[in-house]
Amino acid sequence: MSQSRRQVIKVHPTDNVAIVVEQGGLAEGTVLDDGLVLTGPIPQGHKVALEDIAAEEAIVRYGEVIGTATAPIARGGHVNETNVRLPQAPALRDLPLATRPAPNVEPLEGYTFEGFRNPDGSVGTKNVLGITTSVQCVAGTVDYVVRRIKQELLPRFPNVDDVVGLNHTYGCGVAINAPAAIVPIRTLKNISLNPNFGNEVMVIGLGCEKLQPSTLLEDRPVKVYENSRAADPEANVLSLQDDSFQGFGDMVDGIMAMAERHLERLNRRQRQTCPASDLVVGMQCGGSDAFSGVTANPAVGFATDLIVRAGGSVMFSEVTEVRDAIHLLTPRAVDESVGKALIEQMTWYDSYLEQGQADRSANPSPGNKRGGLSNVVEKALGSIIKSGNSPIVDVIGPGERVRKKGLTFAATPASDFICGTLQLAAGMNLQVFTTGRGTPYGLPMVPVLKVSTNSTLGVRWHDIIDLDAGRIATGDASIEEVGWELFHLILDVASGRKQAAADRLGIHNDLVLFNPAPVT
Repeated sequence: MSQSRRQVIKVHPTDNVAIVVEQGGLAEGTVLDDGLVLTGPIPQGHKVALEDIAAEEAIVRYGEVIGTATAPIARGGHVNETNVRLPQAPALRDLPLATRPAPNVEPLEGYTFEGFRNPDGSVGTKNVLGITTSVQCVAGTVDYVVRRIKQELLPRFPNVDDVVGLNHTYGCGVAINAPAAIVPIRTLKNISLNPNFGNEVMVIGLGCEKLQPSTLLEDRPVKVYENSRAADPEANVLSLQDDSFQGFGDMVDGIMAMAERHLERLNRRQRQTCPASDLVVGMQCGGSDAFSGVTANPAVGFATDLIVRAGGSVMFSEVTEVRDAIHLLTPRAVDESVGKALIEQMTWYDSYLEQGQADRSANPSPGNKRGGLSNVVEKALGSIIKSGNSPIVDVIGPGERVRKKGLTFAATPASDFICGTLQLAAGMNLQVFTTGRGTPYGLPMVPVLKVSTNSTLGVRWHDIIDLDAGRIATGDASIEEVGWELFHLILDVASGRKQAAADRLGIHNDLVLFNPAPVT
């Protein structure tokens, strides 16, 4: 990475563009160190042409072609979405598979965190009662009961961090036997298995929904709650339409009684020292800008490699922000079967978008463009840097659980909320979320650490951002320094020694299922 007085950053020696670093941008007539004169004002994060670029000539950033010029762009000119033509996506046939040898790195030993060990061997970073729902019809009731539980029961169980209703919009009026219905169904099943819920599964249903509670518990015993304080203490399913309930008050009393039994068991959990290999970290970005691939995502990638070296699990996601950089990922597959699985997920999503009469030009968002990202190719090249340099050991479909230690590609849409929901189902016990434009995104089920890509945001949103990676752009810190800082912050938050800003402020988003199946 070369820099000119930190006014601009050029990432790769072959790049013919650089991004503006300075807050407020650079004015027309600004002279850079090499004598380049800006032909017009260029906002922070936007690209300046480092040489004359002819019409149809390639525009290169990260050493990769991000598009072609729609018209001549003079040296010192502003390069943006209006004068960059989106190139074709990389063909999925004949991509190199598992051709890059794994980096020769030393194992990272001796790092631990204080987590909640579960009977199945997984480890939670929180101790939360999650109340699963089988249909959206019961969401209002569950929200009502969650408020009551927090007020009346939770103070009696100091080792339990929170009570969360896992509400969603699925369960009825859906083609539940359609092949694609497997995605939302397995997502709901696997969310209840997240390690932060301590294997305490509690399902609230209505009774007439297509997605019966027993479907969500098909691998576990179904024990139905009866309207009695002497009901089975192991009860894990309650249906509001049960004939024994006489009015809303009876339903609420039943849920409260069942929740109390689960809280009693969760309260026995104690934090204990666990190796860093028990981390399952989801990496995600949202509200991205042109700094994402220069500061925050490289630092996250460095932390990703540290976690993998420590024996932990990391997943990166967002198919539409991987698709245009897939040729850089398939060589990193640990073997050909993993490389082929990557291609299969790209192919499936290409078909999914085509069926919906959408294409990849729908990404990036207007905010991404205001932050300097011209198109999805540039965005993808910056996004995949979160994956670091480790080999990709596995690929999982939407809603599936992480199966292996190391770096996994978890296929999800790029939507922040859907991606977060699917990574939750995959089993993450902590999430790292990078942002350049800013978002108050958070999840109540797992800690979410937000990393700013630029210090303008880091300072302005000082009480929402957990770590400012913009210091890399200004030269105040290196990628390695911020990567190590993030790694230690992950261990501290996973241990409960520090609290993520979103948790401290109580900023939490709803679950959003990915449902590619028909709705009837």
